[in-house]
Amino acid sequence: MTGLFAPDASDDEATVRPGPFWRHALWVVGVSAAAVAAGWVTSLFRIGSEKYGLPPAASGALWPYLIAWTVVGLAVAAVLRATAAKVLVYAPGRIAAALTYLGTRLSLGWRPEAPLVGAMAAAALIAAAVWCALALRPHPATREAGAEAEVQPPGLSGRRGGGTGR
Repeated sequence: MTGLFAPDASDDEATVRPGPFWRHALWVVGVSAAAVAAGWVTSLFRIGSEKYGLPPAASGALWPYLIAWTVVGLAVAAVLRATAAKVLVYAPGRIAAALTYLGTRLSLGWRPEAPLVGAMAAAALIAAAVWCALALRPHPATREAGAEAEVQPPGLSGRRGGGTGR
C-alpha cells in the first residue's frame, strides 16, 4: 500500500525540471485546466438542472467560481513549478491539481460567499508555499553524505582495515 506513495528511484516526480519558459507555462495551464475541469465534472450531480430531476444544492452562477479557481490554480501551479525548476520538489503536479480540484469541487457544490472563497484560495496558496518551503530546506541525508565524502579519501569509502581486498 505504501508503494503508491513512496518515492521511487525511477520516478520522474522527484527531479528538477529546468527548461524553457514556454514549457513551464504550458504545464501550469494544463494542470490548472485539468483540475478545474475535474472539479466541475465531479460536482455535476450537485449543479444539475431541475428539468432532469436534479435540484441544485445551492443557487447562484457557476462562472465566478470556475474563473476564481482557474486563477488560483494557475497561481498554485506556478509557485510549485517555479520551485521545481530550481530544487527537487516531490509531486508538484499532483499537489497543484489536488488543491485546485478540492477548491473547485467545494465551491461548485456549496457556492460559498466571497470571503470564504478567498479564505479557501489563501489556504491553497499557503499549502503550496509550505510544500515548496519543505523542498527548499536543507536535507540532512545530503548534508551527512557531503560531510562523509570530505572526511574520507576518494578510494577508501567502503573498505575497512586498509587491506588489499584478498
